[in-house]
Amino acid sequence: MPVGCAEIDSRKANFLANPPISVLSENVPDVSVLIDTYNHERFIEKAIHSVLEQDFPVAEREIIVVDDGSTDRTPQIVQRFEPNLRYIGKENGGQASAFNVGIPECRGKIIAFLDGDDYWLPGKLSRVADMLAKNSAVGLVGHAIKESLPDGQDRISAPAKEEKFRIRSLESARLFRLRKSFLGTSRMTMRAEIARRILPVPEALVFEADEYLFTLAAAMSEVVILQEPLTCYVIHGSNLYVSAGSGKAGLRRKQQVMAALASSLQKGLRAQGLAGEIVNCVVEIVQAEADQFRLMLDGGPPWQTVRAEKKLFKILHGDASKSQTFFRTLSMIPAFLLPPRWFYAGRQWLGGKTWYRNMRQEALPVPRIAAVTSSEESKI
Repeated sequence: MPVGCAEIDSRKANFLANPPISVLSENVPDVSVLIDTYNHERFIEKAIHSVLEQDFPVAEREIIVVDDGSTDRTPQIVQRFEPNLRYIGKENGGQASAFNVGIPECRGKIIAFLDGDDYWLPGKLSRVADMLAKNSAVGLVGHAIKESLPDGQDRISAPAKEEKFRIRSLESARLFRLRKSFLGTSRMTMRAEIARRILPVPEALVFEADEYLFTLAAAMSEVVILQEPLTCYVIHGSNLYVSAGSGKAGLRRKQQVMAALASSLQKGLRAQGLAGEIVNCVVEIVQAEADQFRLMLDGGPPWQTVRAEKKLFKILHGDASKSQTFFRTLSMIPAFLLPPRWFYAGRQWLGGKTWYRNMRQEALPVPRIAAVTSSEESKI
């Protein structure tokens, strides 16, 4: 029977007060693999196979699939894999509600997350589990990713070097906000005790719930980001963030979620005892994205557009070349003159033109996120 959202807090409280007998026994798995899925009938089988084929002892891991109310064939496909996994169906409520249901069900000492439309590469589970086993202060592990693009190409996105940090200073906060793309759902593995301490994830986060989890985890423990690509992120038109839509209703949904994320992170990080300037450093990029969507929808004075765009460029492309920075400055002149909705509509129109994209790629490519390497290869 589907799990209702009202049961989430009681599930967590019951788990903490009365852990299942299996949790208290010697049969506790080392790793719980938590797969969240929604209408992923085209992808879920490959996701599950990528876990089953890992070089990791079967007796030391469990697989839990939380289905967030799929209306396609996802439930039937997942249930074919039983008893090699445990299927939990629930009413549709979004990513946060899926985590709130799934995390208390995990019996493992660590939880490795996977979206139902992504898949792991060989060696993923052994690598991250070994890192956590050898480093007791580390509570969260992320890594580079392979992105599978709609045009059939693969692209590797990786940090320039392996990194280890904890959000406790302005310097580490600045590093975190540039590396958080390596900590998303299918990349993050965290100690179960940390995940349970964070619960409940605010259910307004129907997507971006992973960012709430990994941000608080990075404030509660050390983080390691590995250089190896261990997950394939499949980019398609139904990705959770993309499928929210680009029309007015979709943009409003994104704006509301990003605003809720900014507010929730402010509260959560302050509760961890972080200084206000550190909290603001972490949250300002999320707030700037929320401001972008608000300006697209509701408008406002042009200076707000300039402020939001300047902030995002400074954070993400602090090592941009002089020519790239100069071009960016020129491209922002219309933002000083036009209402925000006109500016963003014009930029979206221009970005949709093939000639413009080709010109930018040949003459002055958009700068990559600071200190992130990338390579492209043909899809096999």
